[in-house]
Amino acid sequence: MVKVFEAKKVLTMDHNNPSSTHVAVRDGVIVGVGGSDCGDGWGQVIHDDRFADHIIMPGLIEAHAHVSAGGIWRFTYCGHYLRTDPTGQDWPGVNETSAIVARLRDSAAKTPEGEPVVGWGFDPSFVTGERLSRLHLDQVSDKHPVSITHSNGHVMTANTIALQRAGLSNETNIEGVVRNSDGSLSGELHEFAAMQPVMSVVGFGLAKLSDAEGVAAYGQVARNCGVTTVADLFSDLHEDEVSMLLRVTSDPSFPARYVPIMNAMADAPEREAERAIALRQHSTEKLHLGRAKLFTDGSIQAGTAKLKAPGYYAMEDHGIWNMEVDHFRSAVRALHKAGVKTHIHTNGDAASELAIDAIADAMLETPNPDLRHTLEHVQLATVDQFKRMKALGITVNLFGNHLYYFGDIHWTKSVGPDRAARMNACADAWSVFSGDFAIHSDAPVTPMGPLTTAWCAVNRMTEQGRVLGNSQQISVAQALHCITLGAAYVLKMDDQVGSIQAGKRADFCILDRDPTSVDPMELRHVRPVTTVLGGEIRD
Repeated sequence: MVKVFEAKKVLTMDHNNPSSTHVAVRDGVIVGVGGSDCGDGWGQVIHDDRFADHIIMPGLIEAHAHVSAGGIWRFTYCGHYLRTDPTGQDWPGVNETSAIVARLRDSAAKTPEGEPVVGWGFDPSFVTGERLSRLHLDQVSDKHPVSITHSNGHVMTANTIALQRAGLSNETNIEGVVRNSDGSLSGELHEFAAMQPVMSVVGFGLAKLSDAEGVAAYGQVARNCGVTTVADLFSDLHEDEVSMLLRVTSDPSFPARYVPIMNAMADAPEREAERAIALRQHSTEKLHLGRAKLFTDGSIQAGTAKLKAPGYYAMEDHGIWNMEVDHFRSAVRALHKAGVKTHIHTNGDAASELAIDAIADAMLETPNPDLRHTLEHVQLATVDQFKRMKALGITVNLFGNHLYYFGDIHWTKSVGPDRAARMNACADAWSVFSGDFAIHSDAPVTPMGPLTTAWCAVNRMTEQGRVLGNSQQISVAQALHCITLGAAYVLKMDDQVGSIQAGKRADFCILDRDPTSVDPMELRHVRPVTTVLGGEIRD
C-alpha cells in the first residue's frame, strides 16, 4: 500500500527538487515526491489530503539537547523566562531572590521532612539583589536538603543541610567549591567534580532524569515542537538503561528517533571505546547507539569556560577543565582509533583549540576523515579554527539559542561587544562548511524548538533587542537547512533523514504556514501542527 500525502507545499530540503505538493510513502520510506501521481507504479495508492492546507517539511532534528528536558519537570522551575512543560502548562519566570525562595518554600511544604527540594533553571545574571547563596536556601527549609541548578547546567547552589549530607565543609579541597571571603562555603558549586556530591544527595542526576518516564516525556517535548529525530548528548547507557530505552522507543507511541550519546569519561579510554562499539549491536530504526561524548570546559555565562586572550570582559575567570587534559587527549585518541564518532563539549575558544589539537594528533596516528567528530556549542570558535576543523573532517553544532537567551549577558558581562557580535558565528560556519553543520537549543538550558533556534540564527536578536553582529546572520533557507539536513549530517544520519527524497525515512513536520514566506522576524511563530514518523501520523 502506498500513501500519498498532499500539502499546500512540500519543502523537501533536496536541491534536486526543492518543493512539490505531494509525497508518496510505502513501508515507512519515501518512494516519490512530486504531483498527485508521484506514487503511481509503486503499488495500490491511497490519497491523504488532511494536510492539504498545511506545509510539509522534513521532520526537524534536534542534534543537541538532553533527556532531562522531559524528566526535569518533576522538579521546581526557577528560571527567568516563561517556560512550557511537556503537558503544555506554562510556568512563569522568577526574577527576584525572594520569589525564588518563596517558590522553593512552597515545594518544601509539599515534600516529606528530610526529602530533597530541588530547583532548576536559575541564572543569577537575571536576578536582582544579593547573589543566591546557601544562606538564602537555608530560608527555604532547615529540614530538607535544598539545591538549585543554574540554567547552564554547570553550576549549582545548595543549602547547609545539602552540603553537610554531601560531606562538603570548610576543609573540602575540590576545585569549584566556592568560598566566602572568610573561608566559609558560599553554597555555590562550579562544574561536575564540585556538584556531584550534592547531586547524589538530592537525586538530581542522570539516573533520575533519564528513567522511562523521563524518556517518554522527552519524546513528547520533541513531538510538540516538530522534532522527529532527537539526540541526548550525555547518557551513561549501561545495560539496564539500554534495555529500558529499547522498550520505550520500540513502543509505537514513542514519536521520534532517539540518539543518546554515551558518556565516555568514566572508565579507561580503551574500555570506553570498546563499550561504544558494543552498543551498536542494540541499535534499531528508532534507537541509534554507538556515539561517544567528552567534555572540555564549562559555561561562558558562568565564567567556567576556557577562553583565549583577552579572556572575560566584566566578570571573573573561573575557567575549569572538566577532564584532565591528558585524560581528554587519551580519550580522543582511543575513541578515534576505534572508529567511534565523538561529540566534544567546547564552549570557549581555548577549549575548541584543545579539541582540534587532540583530534589532529589522533588523525595523524590513525587517518579516518569521515568519523565526523563534532565540536558542540563552539560559541567562540574563530574562522581560522573553523578552517582547521574542516580540514580535519570535524563538524560543528552551534548554540544558536544563546544569541537570544544569553546574548545581553555576553554583550555586557562575559565576553564584551566585540566577541558577542560574532558568537555562534553561523555565517562563518556556512562559508567554511557549506551548510554541513547544525544549530541547537541544548534543552533544558533553553527551550527545545528548532524553528526558534533558526529564528535566532537568522535575526541574532537578544531579549533586549540588540542585534549581535548582523554580519553573522544567515538566511531563512540556510537556517532551515541547519535544523534538517545539516543536523542529520552532524549526527551522521543524512543517508536516512533530513530531507524529503526517495529512499529516506518518511519523517515529516507539518506546519501551519510556510516558513520561507513569512517575515524572518516571524519565523519563531510558525507553528508545528503535528509530525509524521515512518509514514505514521503522531497526533
